[in-house]
Amino acid sequence: MRLVLLGAPGSGKGTQASRLREHLQVPHISTGELLRAAVKAGTPLGLQAQAVMAAGELVSDQIVLGMLEERLTAGDTGNGFILDGYPRNLAQANALDALLARLQQPVDIAVQLDVDTELLIERLAGRAQAEGRADDTPEAVRNRLNVYNQATAPVVDFYRNSGRLACVDGVGAMDAVLQRIIEVLAPTPDIG
Repeated sequence: MRLVLLGAPGSGKGTQASRLREHLQVPHISTGELLRAAVKAGTPLGLQAQAVMAAGELVSDQIVLGMLEERLTAGDTGNGFILDGYPRNLAQANALDALLARLQQPVDIAVQLDVDTELLIERLAGRAQAEGRADDTPEAVRNRLNVYNQATAPVVDFYRNSGRLACVDGVGAMDAVLQRIIEVLAPTPDIG
């Protein structure tokens, strides 16, 4: 199963990706973790990323895609993978699709975790308080969510238009959300 997990910050992507990793027995790939690991290991792409970050700039899609390619060609991705929160924009979605086509590992499904904006703000504020982050005011969080929604709406449409999107209610107990995701990954045939 090759899965892209989409959802706004606070929607539960990381939590569900970890749980799905156990259920599907495939690796959970987070581009943020890839980036940190490559920098720490001093790989060629990690050194490029470190130089960009030291200059106060964002790491380019090309560098991130290169890291993804390295990770996706590792032996443990033969049975699939879970991409957590990537792609975040339409350019990344197109580049990822091209990469996966070349690797002959196309995405099977993208799952969008749907959570109401006010609940996301509440979740993020709680997470910020637990982590001692004073910069996550409700206004700042609301702005981040607006930026996310504007950038990600085309990605959701990209997967919807290709027939590879499933939207799942991301509200409720973790087990209930996980069960909803599992159901869209392996729908039961209609009996009737």
